[in-house]
This record gives sequence, C-alpha cells and structure tokens, in this order.
Amino acid sequence: MRRHLLLGLIGDNIGASRAPLLHRLAGAQHGIDVTYDRLVPREMGKPFDALFDHVAQAGYRGINVTYPYKEKAALRVRITDPLVQAMGAVNTVLFGKDQPEGFNTDYSGFLSAYRAARGDLAPGVVLLIGAGGVGRSLAFALAGLRAAELRIADLDSARARALANALRAGFPDLPITLGQSAADLAQGVEGVLNATPVGMVGHDGTPLPRNAMPARGWAFDAVYTPVNTAFLSDAAAAGLTAISGYELFIGQGVDAWHLFAGLPLDETRLRADLTARVAA
Repeated sequence: MRRHLLLGLIGDNIGASRAPLLHRLAGAQHGIDVTYDRLVPREMGKPFDALFDHVAQAGYRGINVTYPYKEKAALRVRITDPLVQAMGAVNTVLFGKDQPEGFNTDYSGFLSAYRAARGDLAPGVVLLIGAGGVGRSLAFALAGLRAAELRIADLDSARARALANALRAGFPDLPITLGQSAADLAQGVEGVLNATPVGMVGHDGTPLPRNAMPARGWAFDAVYTPVNTAFLSDAAAAGLTAISGYELFIGQGVDAWHLFAGLPLDETRLRADLTARVAA
C-alpha cells in the first residue's frame, strides 16, 4: 500500500503558491501520495487559532505557515530550538501525539540561498524592509552571517522595536538602526532585503524606490510569485547581485519536506520537475 501524507499551508493570498506542487513532486520521488491543502482562514470562515485547532485534529502530518500568521503559529507550538524561540516566528509545524512542534525553515532556506549566491562573503551593512514573520527569520540569519550593521524599516515601529530587542538579546554587538522609511535608511548599505508582501501577486509595487537602490552589493526578495519582481529588476538594473525569493521557496520547501517525511530529496530533479510542470 502506498504511503499517504496530508499536508497544508495556512496563509492569506496563497492562490498562486507553488507549495502544493513542490510537495506533491517531492512525494512522487518516493512513491508517496501527497495531499497538500491551501488553508485560507477567511475563506474557511475560521480565525487562525480555530483553523489551527482544526488541522491539528484532522489527521494532518504537518503544515506550512505563511504571511501573516508565522508569529501567531509560534504561540501555538512547542519550540525546542533556542534560535527559533528567539525569532518568535514559525513556518513549519509537525503534528503528533503530543503538542505540535514548530520549526523555521525560512531561516535555513535563506542561508542556503545566500551562500549559493555569495559563498562566504559577509552581508556587510544591510537594510531589511519588513519586520514581520519572514523578516524575523531573515534578521536572525543576517546576524548569524555576521552582518556589519542591520537597518530595519517597518511602518509598524513597535514591531520593528520588538525584533530589534530580540536580536540584541542574542547578538549584543550587532549595530541596529530602526526607521519607517526604507529610502531614508538605504544610503550606504551593501545589501537590501524585501521581507514584505509588496511585489507579490495582489500586492503590486516595490518597497524601495528605484533611485534609492544602493550603488553596489546585493539584494534579496522574499517574494517568489512572481519570480521577477519590480524590486529585483531594479536591483539588477543597478548592478546588484539579485537573489530571488524562488531560492528561498526551494530551500524552505526541501527542509520542510525532510521534517514532514524524514526522507531526502533529489533537488536537481525537483527543480526540473517544477519548471516543467509550471511551463506546462
């Protein structure tokens, strides 16, 4: 009898997400049938906590969590990794007999994407736009990569301060600057990261004006639908090394699959299968 995995994704505006396809293709590599549901609280008529309780009792092996629920998910799970506890954001949850367990594969996925593009180069002085769930993951990854300075731009000043305080507890020597305007904080940075939904399908635009792009360095966009965002196009036009959110999508997905199934993946085959299916 073929093995079956019931998985899902809780989030808003996830109609274009390729996560269901990624995990179905991952299952196909091992002869596993994967059902991967899109779970949108508003569409299902349940607030996040009620929907989380539902999937915890409905036979799901695990779920991914995306915008804007990663910080809420962290409050509903047992977290054994001190770094993820400090982040306060969870994007992968495993259900079992005991309390659900939370993980953050955005963190590990971004590290993989960064190192593939820049190797052992340090991030330098970086601007992080957005201090929400994915922003918290990126901030801790940048601190671990020994960023020289971290500037955080977020319209929600309280959220930015909370992230800064969490970072200072673990990385007291990291200089941190906060502000509401990304353009005001961009001068002199070497790296710029978009951790907001601006640029994704349904949220057109860019979080940083083209004329505020740094003159050198690198850029990363957590958005991957579409792959070629205005933010990354502007970065490439400015001569920056552009790291696509698609690389984070692949990295976090592969790491989440390992947690869900306990099985390896042929990542080269996965990428080829994804490309072929999307093209078809």
